[in-house]
Amino acid sequence: MVTHQGIAMARITRELSATEVEKSKSGDKPKHLFDGKGLFLLVTPKGAKWWRFKYRFNGKTKTISFGTYPEVSLADAREKRNAARKKIAAGIDPGEVKKAQKAAAFALTENSFEIIAREWHTKFSSSWSPCHADTTIGRLLLDVFPVLGPRPIAEIKAPELLAMLRRIESRGALETAHRVRTICGQVFRYAIATGRAERDTAADLKGALPPYKKSHLAAITDPKGVAPLLRAIDGYQGSFVVKSALQLAPLVFVRPGELRQAEWAEIDLDAAEWNIPAERMKMKQPHLVPLSKQAVAILQELKALTGNSRYLFPSGRSFARPMSNNAINAALRRMGFDKDEMTGHGFRAMARTILDEVLQVRPDFIEHQLAHAVRDPNGRAYNRTAHLAERKKMMQTWADYLDKLKSGAKVISLQHQGE
Repeated sequence: MVTHQGIAMARITRELSATEVEKSKSGDKPKHLFDGKGLFLLVTPKGAKWWRFKYRFNGKTKTISFGTYPEVSLADAREKRNAARKKIAAGIDPGEVKKAQKAAAFALTENSFEIIAREWHTKFSSSWSPCHADTTIGRLLLDVFPVLGPRPIAEIKAPELLAMLRRIESRGALETAHRVRTICGQVFRYAIATGRAERDTAADLKGALPPYKKSHLAAITDPKGVAPLLRAIDGYQGSFVVKSALQLAPLVFVRPGELRQAEWAEIDLDAAEWNIPAERMKMKQPHLVPLSKQAVAILQELKALTGNSRYLFPSGRSFARPMSNNAINAALRRMGFDKDEMTGHGFRAMARTILDEVLQVRPDFIEHQLAHAVRDPNGRAYNRTAHLAERKKMMQTWADYLDKLKSGAKVISLQHQGE
């Protein structure tokens, strides 16, 4: 004879079948389908099916989840239950183990190289030039994140970092490989400072890459070569905006990024001055560029076209962006000057060489106008208006000299000076 107690015990200890689990339906209230030894399937009114494990530990009743069906099958749920029961028998709370595992997984995700690198970039890029900020994140996106991005930064070892750098080197970009190693080192050091890494793995690779020789940017510095360049610029058949930038470049000899991102708000045509704010300068100091009569004339003509734009030299696609950082070099190539002959940065070397060796201008005036780190006899950095009268005279003398070269005035090659 079967007692009522026996029927109840049979109901509790009977195991579920795979068919019962699959065909279980939702109702108005949550349903509990018991499999035995603490495991049950919770079917919610919305039809979701959750595996739950109920157990007692240190006198307290607890429940943990094993996931949802069908992602976790009946057999999988039983396996998880058996593993949890073994932990309980060994005096280990499976719920606390799960919490620790979840916290560890979260920590690994939050401490991935990409998360920390983006955090570092956001924190410091506001003090960089826009060009440098864009270049830095671009190198991370192209070469580093696809390989090391998901990895916990504290687990990245020197061999895997070197393997990533070797891939960059293999495409003929050795200088970029060195620069990427430097960027990675900055990220590692930021992780150390914020308590998420213990060592700079990039520092372990010092000497691991072949050295590269930094080449000087090509420039025409002999007056005999400058004259045809200036005439070619005046005859440029491309965009008027690019032509204006080309014409202004030798007159102001600022860095290419400073030129292409020039804003009308910085230009005072009445005072014949261009005031570049500190945040756009390499040395992070405001810079004043005296404008010659020739430079003012170029800007007055340009203003009729781009004066409603933020930028002097807006992109051909949108007035909201400056022209491409390759626009000047592309125009020089179009005019027949290859990369080993002349670059946009070369106008600086041109001015520095000829102002010094031909026009005999004081070197400190030249260096200050180039926005180099010039200091006074007491070691203080010159301010933006230092020697302003002399620099204004120098810039006008320089512009007049370039006009004479264009018009065909007789010039002596630097190779023959002093003979």
